Amino acid sequence: MDAPYFTLELAPSGVAHLQLCRPERMNTLAPPFFPALRDAVGRLDAEGRTRVLVISSTGKHFSAGMALEVFAGAGDLAAMLDTGSARKRLAFQDGLRRLMGCFDALERARFPVVAAVQGGCIGGGLDLAAACDLRVASADAFFTVQEIHIGMAADLGVLQRLPKIVPPGVAREMAYTGARLGAERALAAGLVNAVLPDAAAALAQALALADAIAAKSPLAIAASKRALDYAVDHPRAEALEQMALLQSAVFDIGEMGRAIMAWKTKTAGEFEPLAPVPPL
Repeated sequence: MDAPYFTLELAPSGVAHLQLCRPERMNTLAPPFFPALRDAVGRLDAEGRTRVLVISSTGKHFSAGMALEVFAGAGDLAAMLDTGSARKRLAFQDGLRRLMGCFDALERARFPVVAAVQGGCIGGGLDLAAACDLRVASADAFFTVQEIHIGMAADLGVLQRLPKIVPPGVAREMAYTGARLGAERALAAGLVNAVLPDAAAALAQALALADAIAAKSPLAIAASKRALDYAVDHPRAEALEQMALLQSAVFDIGEMGRAIMAWKTKTAGEFEPLAPVPPL
């Protein structure tokens, strides 16, 4: 399962690994990347066999964000960026919503997503990382809202997600100044869960986290992710009401028995994968 911007493999354990693979371009992103990512994640989610997705990269940097030639508006991209009339602005809005939705696919997926970040996590690369559930970083990693340096507000979700991950003051500092948040400060701010010596160690830690998650009941993990995501944007009372409905949908005594036995015996639990999502 490959695309020009990344490779994708699914292990028997249920851990999928998507790796950006354009190190010669600092893993910059261009419009075709977004639907490719959305469709790949959507396929994994629909099939039901994936329990965790790890997103990593190759080369010196995780991602330098959107390729600058995109903003030059050459060729087919000129129409996408044209806001010269009311009709064109309306089309621009719809096109931007579609791009936003490609990263939303990471949140909608029933499985958690873990990012392993090395070097620069810049602009659109930070939008991608912020849409993941967990992030680990190498010691040389840094995070920056690059868009402010080129005269635009970041628009693919980082301004909406970052204040719910790090303290709002840190998010605003990054958004207003484009300041680089180094790995250690990112750890202190809660943007990453761990800092490792290098890219290989960061990927190993991300895969270890993925293995730990994959060993749990995928039904319980999916429900936990749904509850956590809902609680971010809803008052406590509404989130508790959603939890009551959600728990009634996923409560499974047989699943719990298998989980308890695995926990007591310190063995791997035997859990069925999630059911495939029926195609339309």
